[in-house]
Amino acid sequence: MPTFAMERTVGRAGTIGRDPGNASAGFALTELLIAAVVMTVGGLGAYGIIIMAIGSNTRNLHDSTMTMLTNAVIEQVNSTLVGSGTAALSDCQGTIFTIATAPGGAALQNGPGSDVDFAASAPDEYHMDYTVTSPCAASGKKQATYDVRWHVDQIGAASGTPSNSFLVTVAAKRRGFSLPINVRVVVGRPE
Repeated sequence: MPTFAMERTVGRAGTIGRDPGNASAGFALTELLIAAVVMTVGGLGAYGIIIMAIGSNTRNLHDSTMTMLTNAVIEQVNSTLVGSGTAALSDCQGTIFTIATAPGGAALQNGPGSDVDFAASAPDEYHMDYTVTSPCAASGKKQATYDVRWHVDQIGAASGTPSNSFLVTVAAKRRGFSLPINVRVVVGRPE
């Protein structure tokens, strides 16, 4: 039966286990420090990307909600045959808002076809502070409040003629710092 003898190599300065003739055997402290720095930088970069993704997801959630609110107002305006009545829309807390459809409404920045001016005071029947809760009930936890405003312009021929079209501009903005979303649509009323 063969026997194995273990040899210990003693290198310079008394190191054990490293062949003094092979400079690449094992890791040096410098190599370990460089690897630790590279891993730390990579980990911090990944952490930064995760934080940015969470922020982007939150912004997208609010943008989607603002778009949904503008579309809801447009549907209400269109369903009441613009210029001839009002509609109602309620938020998660049960507040009922009147949706006026007569020409006029929220101030625009540069006249018909431009964006809603949130610096101007909000008109009564062309404005709502829509509150979103989770779950969507009066007892739900408040998530956000959105300032929704709209403006109706008659762009077709005068009333009483076959062409009676309206440009509806609806904008929504989250309370606090938020960029508004403006949606414009042309709707018509049969005469």
